[in-house]
Amino acid sequence: MPKKMPDMKYLFNPRSVAVIGASSHPEKIGYKVLNNIILSGYKGAIYPINIKGGNILGLQVYKNIADVNEKVDLVVICVPSKFVYEEVKKCSKVSAKFIIIISSGFSEIGNHAEEEKIVNFARNHGMRILGPNVFGMFSATAPINASFGPTYIPQGKIAIISQSGALGGAMIGKTATQHMGLSAIISVGNKADIDEADLLEYFKNDKNTNVILLYIEGVKNGERLIKVFKAMPSNKHIVVIKSGRSKKGALAAASHTGSLAGSDNIFNGIAEQCGILRAESIDEAFNWIRTLSENPVPKGKENVIVTNGGGLGVMCTDACEKHDVPLTDDVDVLKKVFRDIVPSFGSIRNPVDLTGQATHIEYKKALQNILKSNKLDAAIALYCETALFDSDKMFDIIIEAYDKFKGKKPIVFSLFGGEKIDKIMEKLKEKNIPVFEDVYDASSAMGALYKRYNYFLEMEEQVKEQLEKKNRGIKIDKIREIIRDALRSGRKLLLPEEARLVLDLARIPQPKWRIARNIEEAVNYAEEIGYPVVLKVISEDIIHKSDIGGVALELDNREEVIDAYQAIIRNCKKHHPRAKIRGVEVSEMLPKGVEVIVGGTKDPSFGPVVMFGLGGIYVEILKDISFRAAPLSKLDAEKMISSINAYPILVGARGEKRRDIESIVDIIMRIGILISKCKEISDIEINPLLVYEYGMGAKAVDIRILLKAQKGEK
Repeated sequence: MPKKMPDMKYLFNPRSVAVIGASSHPEKIGYKVLNNIILSGYKGAIYPINIKGGNILGLQVYKNIADVNEKVDLVVICVPSKFVYEEVKKCSKVSAKFIIIISSGFSEIGNHAEEEKIVNFARNHGMRILGPNVFGMFSATAPINASFGPTYIPQGKIAIISQSGALGGAMIGKTATQHMGLSAIISVGNKADIDEADLLEYFKNDKNTNVILLYIEGVKNGERLIKVFKAMPSNKHIVVIKSGRSKKGALAAASHTGSLAGSDNIFNGIAEQCGILRAESIDEAFNWIRTLSENPVPKGKENVIVTNGGGLGVMCTDACEKHDVPLTDDVDVLKKVFRDIVPSFGSIRNPVDLTGQATHIEYKKALQNILKSNKLDAAIALYCETALFDSDKMFDIIIEAYDKFKGKKPIVFSLFGGEKIDKIMEKLKEKNIPVFEDVYDASSAMGALYKRYNYFLEMEEQVKEQLEKKNRGIKIDKIREIIRDALRSGRKLLLPEEARLVLDLARIPQPKWRIARNIEEAVNYAEEIGYPVVLKVISEDIIHKSDIGGVALELDNREEVIDAYQAIIRNCKKHHPRAKIRGVEVSEMLPKGVEVIVGGTKDPSFGPVVMFGLGGIYVEILKDISFRAAPLSKLDAEKMISSINAYPILVGARGEKRRDIESIVDIIMRIGILISKCKEISDIEINPLLVYEYGMGAKAVDIRILLKAQKGEK
């Protein structure tokens, strides 16, 4: 039986460390790791392990870790993969808590069995594995640099988690040249045991970390990662770089939802849902983490651009719109703040143009006034090198302003000019002040702060619904009975009649419907429902019913129903003579509405997710869709709807009337409950969902539900 797992603090602040595969050859990884540990100023006991014994770097070398005769908190293994398992077994002799396996040659090349064997042994003996296939880790807490990356790492408030060892090592060098200090950098590699969720749990409570940069290529336990994301406190910011945007990451196409639910689309939706900032590039990520680590989140949306060059101000305004950065339009406030600074030919509208005649005196006063004003919440300060403004003064102005702003209001700077400006910017970066050459980068950085502001604002406004405990009147038990009956019959697809019953039990509006077994029933049901009606064949053997004449629309009377019924049966027997026909669905012919799609699927990484988008026959062409993890809050559903490109159609573009968005929200939330509560449902899709004018609701025209038997069920 697995033992209790050790506290993660022993990974980041071990009392002792051993290096298995320590070497006296400087070109070997075992030498580099040992040397880095020593030079990092680590104060605990260090045990080099090498079968040859002797001394390395002034330390006694043990031939076997079992010879240490002391408990060892952290072990770093730097031997070929074929020897790793035996070394892991030996680690149990010294009650090791954490093992970093730098060695490669495991699941990344298909050697899953060996990797699983190592992890199983470790867990059964109370040990955690970091890796394999990693460059190691650095922690400022100890401090300890147990990696074969750069030796000297500046300390600060930023933690980096990287799935790529090479990229992680390069990031150490990048942060050093950018003068950005780290609280930790850690490589997770194959994530055989410890993954990003484990590490985020640790950083959540680490007082030395306020920003986390996460580089990931794939996610193994996405449901847990979502919970960790959502549990992050407001003073911890996560920036993610996720690779793998290609179609190869898409799910198998069992339905429209399955074919469109590529992992990248899903990750985008979940990142927004959890307040995670997804960067498009490494440069953008580094700009954001510097800004987030040195600035408070804005307290409001009254943001001002101040510039001594009108052109820069206009460009910055455009960039702010792109990055969703709000700009104050309160002219009265701006006049009060800047009236003694801006000349008569300048602009006191946002962006505030001090003009090219401004000197360091006006610029400094403008920043001071922004800070003093309780009506302004943030600032983007732009500087354009001019003949009248001594650029050398900018360094002291920014240092003083930034020191006064710090902790009170966020401010970012963009400086544009020649050699003097380049030197000033380099000196400012050494002070870790967010300063950018391009206004686009400055606006993007402020946009990151406002994304966090918006997330916190939404969380405050949102009514805390315990959706896991509320089923919105959905009869889950009865739905699962229908599903189990289908599975017992050997079917993985609910019949239309069963799927319609599920909608009824889920309280999702749909057309009136009945299942006819003969012509007489079809006529009776049509008259009961009311003309016009639709007839549709029911057969799991016929997928594309319309193509073979298995559907008849707009039937207005008894005679048309009789003719249509006979034609449908005749067409089906002609094109699919062996098909099992279970009957004909008779349903209400609905008036036209806006067609949308609502679906749910079980993503292999993130578990139950919900999709929304423009529906009908164009869904796979336009791919105007959004995703969120299930179950969803009302706010999640509202944001799913507003994020698609076709949203203006729903709110009433070009004179069209507003559609019943509230009904869509309700149905999205219900689909979220179904896909998360009914474990046997692998995919559920309503396409199209017809949405009518405000107050008139929405109705599910077609429903498709795919099933997957659970372990232990027949």
